[in-house]
Amino acid sequence: MNVVIIGCGVVGAAIAYELSLVKGLKITVCDRQPPAQASTGAALGVLMGAISQKIKGKAWQMRQTSIQRYETLIPELEALTGRKIPFNRQGILMLLSDSSLEVMSAWEKLVEVRHSQGWNLEIWDTAKLQNICPQINNEKITGAVYSPQDRQLDPTALTLALVEAAQQNGVTFKFGVTVLDASTSTPEFCHQLETTEGKITADWFVIAAGLGSTPLTAKLNQIIDIRPVLGQALQMRVGHPLGNPDFQPAITGNDVHIVPVGGGDYWVGATVEFPSNGDEIPPNQELLESVREQAIAFCPELATASILRTWSGLRPRPEGRPAPVIGKLPGFSNVLLATGHYRNGVLLAPATAYAIREMIISQGLGTGD
Repeated sequence: MNVVIIGCGVVGAAIAYELSLVKGLKITVCDRQPPAQASTGAALGVLMGAISQKIKGKAWQMRQTSIQRYETLIPELEALTGRKIPFNRQGILMLLSDSSLEVMSAWEKLVEVRHSQGWNLEIWDTAKLQNICPQINNEKITGAVYSPQDRQLDPTALTLALVEAAQQNGVTFKFGVTVLDASTSTPEFCHQLETTEGKITADWFVIAAGLGSTPLTAKLNQIIDIRPVLGQALQMRVGHPLGNPDFQPAITGNDVHIVPVGGGDYWVGATVEFPSNGDEIPPNQELLESVREQAIAFCPELATASILRTWSGLRPRPEGRPAPVIGKLPGFSNVLLATGHYRNGVLLAPATAYAIREMIISQGLGTGD
């Protein structure tokens, strides 16, 4: 059975790899760019699972599935490819600046819920925070929540490893290929794509193209409206680890992430910038500067850090509906959507891959309907 995946960011690559473990599938991945460009290449890879406020339903289920899968996936990919995937197992530390009764009881309730779900969360007071993370120095910080089982990883390294492992398992990748048109054999069955490299036929098409999904769905007269939200980040060099060299969690506060990436370097981000008119979003320098200043306010030592590089990327945000968009394209029995993950593409990639795999397997292998 032929499966064609359009898009090779972290989501498309994760789907390709998980499907490559299923017997009897012939898988092709197309992208107009090399892998891990677009949103994936710009992401910070902070996997907020247990520390997120989602506690039930699909939103939590997907997070839990993904965080658990990453524990086996990273060593599995490293063994298969011989590549090293930077994977920070020291957890996520969320700084709090509001210790009102209401806020603290909400966190205490989350700690209890997570405990009942088999996850560990800790609430730290300022004394404990000061003791364990002396680099945090800001009188507005009233404490922190520590999530030891949440993770951070390098999204580009992960995606390249997924591609290589999938290739070893027989998946074909075609980069620099643009989809021009789609044709249907019956009203609800898409049988082939017209591309810059000729026609591609398949039993299943999976659209995992982020912002590129909207024009693709338009070719099938079903517009899934996904809009860009810009994010900017910087890499700062302190030259040595902040605080305790043996404890370097990803730190987050007020939506600003300080992510250790080794060698005394830190990724700091990210802005959230919406288009003002049309789809154009020129990166706003002032917003990036305010993210840097906020990071310095949390960790004053960052004031002396040099800026190695700054970058930006567009996140795919579904308009008027929750992210992500996973399931059949309306009106089609064999076109699946795995797109519009907004700010959680890296976090939800493994669970998305499982969901797509289930949809394809449950329809029966080889039936093509």
